[in-house]
Amino acid sequence: MALRGKPKKLDSEALWEYALRILGQRAHSVNELKQKLSTRAATSSDVNATMIKLREYGFADDTKYSEAFASSRLQNQGFGRFRVLRELRSKKVAPAVAENAVEKTFAGTDERQLIEAFLRRKYRGKNLALLLEEPKNLAGAFRRLRTAGFSTSASIAALRRYSQQADEWEDAPEAE
Repeated sequence: MALRGKPKKLDSEALWEYALRILGQRAHSVNELKQKLSTRAATSSDVNATMIKLREYGFADDTKYSEAFASSRLQNQGFGRFRVLRELRSKKVAPAVAENAVEKTFAGTDERQLIEAFLRRKYRGKNLALLLEEPKNLAGAFRRLRTAGFSTSASIAALRRYSQQADEWEDAPEAE
């Protein structure tokens, strides 16, 4: 088994090519991109020059990145706003930029419809009313909804359609 050594430090031109290659694989936030480039750059001035060039070409823009990311999470995975916001923050997007992107993406979205679609997808082929009679299954469904980023009140309201036991959670604290 051959051991790989430390990656070769890249000069300005090679760093630019590396940046384009990693951006070709998937989008990155500005801070994620800067961190990746810093690990491979020969000097910090090369990182700064590359980041300036990426911004000029529009390849490093947290606003566009956040909006595309939030839209993707809503459309493709059906996640709620809290999950998307949490993920954007973990990608080191500025809080104000992340919140604006999530607000813009989720404007006009009915959270209850998202929850219903999420439940249908996760419990495909199962009778939810029968399944959620069991307290542990009801608690599991609630945890799933909260992990997926849905608000406590909307989650309880949706689960109440299938089980009266959800009424007992009405006073649960709202958490992000």
